[in-house]
Amino acid sequence: MRRGFMAAFLAGVLQIVTAASAIVLLELPLLAEDLTGPEIVRKVSNQMNQETSWGMMKLTIVTTSGKEREFTYEGFTADKGRSTVVKYVSPARVKGQAVLLLNNADDIWSYDPRTDRVRKLATHAKRQKMQGSDFTYEDFGSGNLFVTDFEAERVADEKVGRVTCYKVVLRKKEKSGSTYARVVMWVSKENLVPIRIEYYGTDEPEVSKKGLVQSDIKNIDGVPTAMKAVMHNNLDGTDTKLEILEYRYNLAIEKSRFNQRGFYK
Repeated sequence: MRRGFMAAFLAGVLQIVTAASAIVLLELPLLAEDLTGPEIVRKVSNQMNQETSWGMMKLTIVTTSGKEREFTYEGFTADKGRSTVVKYVSPARVKGQAVLLLNNADDIWSYDPRTDRVRKLATHAKRQKMQGSDFTYEDFGSGNLFVTDFEAERVADEKVGRVTCYKVVLRKKEKSGSTYARVVMWVSKENLVPIRIEYYGTDEPEVSKKGLVQSDIKNIDGVPTAMKAVMHNNLDGTDTKLEILEYRYNLAIEKSRFNQRGFYK
């Protein structure tokens, strides 16, 4: 009798454990899906903006006529993307030029080796194109701007190609200094990489000024990273291609790299 009782008891426990495990397994995908707009944007920002980063990048500007202009630059970030340095390596005519962007690109300094001078750019410079590309200073040095300066709303999920994405609409807060009134972001559910972003200006908030498409996702130091990106200017009909040649995260970078006396050295 006792053996029978124990066998029945253990069988009952096994059924309960199995049922509980099944419930957990069923709920995990639901919990993974149950993210709000602000949570998605915060996760994306935390993933993209590691404590520090370094990389070598190739920037190719494609004009409406199909003509290409190519640049190679070395990039550094610190303070989780809020501090950025861009230092040009080639071609020869821009070699040694450098840009320092602090406080999410609210403060910008540039260095020209021909004059050996550092100058601070006006606040509105953040909307200007870098080297005539379709990326602005704000795009390069925005850091966690999408978290701090925008209200995020998750709307219906969509697919971009074969990739299932969270779709998030970000609207600029009243006191934000961003040059964008609205941003729409498609974030891969698989790796939390924004594979498509549409940018809307403050002058015509219903018209998409430009769109970014990211691809070739690779794992670098544990961080899913888009190795290729294309920014298409919907108003000018131009494209700028960005390709990562080499990249690392969370390196020890000297603090002097991010001040007005050391960023160009």
